[in-house]
Amino acid sequence: MALEVPPVPEAKKAKRGDGKWMASGPSNAPLKGGGQQHGKALEFRILAKQGRARASVMRLPHYDCRMPMFMPVGTNGSVKGLTPDQLRRLDCHLVLGNTYHLESRPGADVVEEFGGLHEFSRWDRAMLTDSGGFQMVSLLHLADITEEGVSFQNPTDGQSMMLTPEHSMRIQNKLGADIMMALDDVVSSVNPSLERFEEATYRTTRWFDRCLEAHERPHDQNLFPIVQGGLDYDLRQTSLKQLMERDARIPGYAIGGLAGGEDKESFWNVVDWCTAALPEQKPRYVMGIGYPVDIVVCSALGADMYDCVYPTRTARFGTALVPTGVIRLPLAGMEGDHRPIDEDCECMVCRKYTRSQLHRLVCKDSTGAILVSYHNVHYMMQLMKGIRESIVDQRFPEFVRDFMKKLYPDGAPEWVARALKAADIEL
Repeated sequence: MALEVPPVPEAKKAKRGDGKWMASGPSNAPLKGGGQQHGKALEFRILAKQGRARASVMRLPHYDCRMPMFMPVGTNGSVKGLTPDQLRRLDCHLVLGNTYHLESRPGADVVEEFGGLHEFSRWDRAMLTDSGGFQMVSLLHLADITEEGVSFQNPTDGQSMMLTPEHSMRIQNKLGADIMMALDDVVSSVNPSLERFEEATYRTTRWFDRCLEAHERPHDQNLFPIVQGGLDYDLRQTSLKQLMERDARIPGYAIGGLAGGEDKESFWNVVDWCTAALPEQKPRYVMGIGYPVDIVVCSALGADMYDCVYPTRTARFGTALVPTGVIRLPLAGMEGDHRPIDEDCECMVCRKYTRSQLHRLVCKDSTGAILVSYHNVHYMMQLMKGIRESIVDQRFPEFVRDFMKKLYPDGAPEWVARALKAADIEL
């Protein structure tokens, strides 16, 4: 059952959001199936604001998600090494699944027979499914992109899959996630061809229109479009304008095409352009963002949602997240270190295991990867909780400065300082 949304204290309302639920989805009959019974597929409420940063709640059919929010990636519907019960204990609100991989194995028809992705994965909170568009970058050597869609060759069995906007919607409607992403034409941010970015920007809008028409479950599934345009200001503005012309049918927006190797100055500028232009009363999702510093900066610029494999993928190689950066547990120096990963962390792993014990486990046993994954997801959930609480308590700039001082004791990088200055936060 979802958490109740606390009322905004009367004394602080002037500095905060108006406290009203904003319907961001189509009006229909009450939702059917498991989870909560709301009259809209998505409702959005800003609880507090400080500068451009917002603390909010996104009410979905299966859960009331507190934002800013980090979403662990469960490519095949579950997060590697962690059970649904563990994710609930860690206060995870939403898990992300991948349309391409779920269709490849076990197949959307199989998932539908189980009652949808929530039943299949035994996860009763919110879920989001990627459209499969990212595979145009990650599997580019196996993909053929045309106006019709993208044809993939499965790297495992060699079978081909034609993923069109309509097919992506059919798959995602069968999977039944609370939020679905429209199929977009994704180009690596470091691609040198402006013509390719221009082609992808306009095609992304055309494909979104096709997704809208093919979407069969607007009463209980939300379809988010993705703002594209690479690192070019004019193309980003074109994409924003085109999508916002369809705002009446859009419950929330995503910013795509980042975290692909671009320089940090370009990265934060794109986020800045997009968050400043997107509607105030709808969720803003920056795709593929998982470094803690990036999340803090993007939250200062007004973004709400993030996802990335980074915390769990690095955990499988023995890298643990801490306020000062990372600790690499496989290193020889960890062998005699009897401290926890983080002495201030209250997670189960830090209470029960030392760095020395984990050093031996991550080098020789899969248990180590599971334990470090647990710690890393805990770290991310606590980071997001800290961001939310600091906004509500009107101390977000102090939170940011404390975070940056721990991470960069000798001074934050120039790009961080410039990005935060754009959000009216001085380091």
